[in-house]
Amino acid sequence: MLRTVAVIALDGVATFELGVLAEVFGTDRTADGFPAYRFQVCGPDGAPVRTSSGFQLTPHTDLSAVEDADLVAVPAHQHGTTVPACVLDALRRADERGAYLFSVCSGAFLLGEAGLLDGRECTTHWRYVDELQRRHPTARVRCNSLYVQDGRLITSAGTAAGIDACLHLVRQEHGSATATRLARRMVVPPHRDGGQSQYIEAPIPKAPEAPTLEPVLEWLMGHLDRPTTVEDLAGRAGMSPRTFARRFRAETGTTPHDWLTNQRVLLARRLLEDTALTVEAVADRAGFGDAAVLRHHFTRRIGTTPHAYRTTFRDRVAAH
Repeated sequence: MLRTVAVIALDGVATFELGVLAEVFGTDRTADGFPAYRFQVCGPDGAPVRTSSGFQLTPHTDLSAVEDADLVAVPAHQHGTTVPACVLDALRRADERGAYLFSVCSGAFLLGEAGLLDGRECTTHWRYVDELQRRHPTARVRCNSLYVQDGRLITSAGTAAGIDACLHLVRQEHGSATATRLARRMVVPPHRDGGQSQYIEAPIPKAPEAPTLEPVLEWLMGHLDRPTTVEDLAGRAGMSPRTFARRFRAETGTTPHDWLTNQRVLLARRLLEDTALTVEAVADRAGFGDAAVLRHHFTRRIGTTPHAYRTTFRDRVAAH
């Protein structure tokens, strides 16, 4: 269970990305029933560091807090930031003992310098993916993903994608209901899939002459159990299937089928967490039709079977 969080801050640390980690893991919301974390910002020697915005901040402590943290996070830093050897060693030890390693935006470069991206899937801000791949040729850099998880390694793109990745980890550790409540508290979307594009092709104006697909998506969210085709949705939107598919990708960054499958998997997760429904019943309620189809999509996106997910989640809750 995730309980202790250490964030490494060096000179040039980005204030927003550091703030994202502090907002999710460093804000005490236990009075409202949220998990408690021991959150510490760490520096090589605990001395003040200069932020990318020009002011200084004083870390809670030195790198000693990294040694037993469940999550070790690295926010974005300015390019050219010198990474002390003691920081790289601390990151390697955290990886060796199985801690979560988490980067926001260009923080991935610090993990790369420690050799922790070699042979693993990762991402960073779209402006820096080519440089990250050039510096670490054996890393499997995903060029346009919001965030990527490879085992206990989680890397995210710029700014808001760090929030998405944090909520992904909260959802993984504490369940969908907690992550959704936290997102509502922070006034951010409760879930954006990591494979979603970092940017969309073109914004769709919210104007009467060019309405967005929001009404169709709202209807779809309330009818995930129904068999639905692109032709059905296009008709509801008053468009041809080809125009609808093009508009859908422009507005959401993904295809109708991928978006719908992801929402159904999310619903299945909540049902597995919160109900005693059989896997077959969950598959039917989530719109997959039968358990075999649910297992296929669930395993592909979550990395485990529905049954194993339910067992693991309940074990975590019991331990907490």
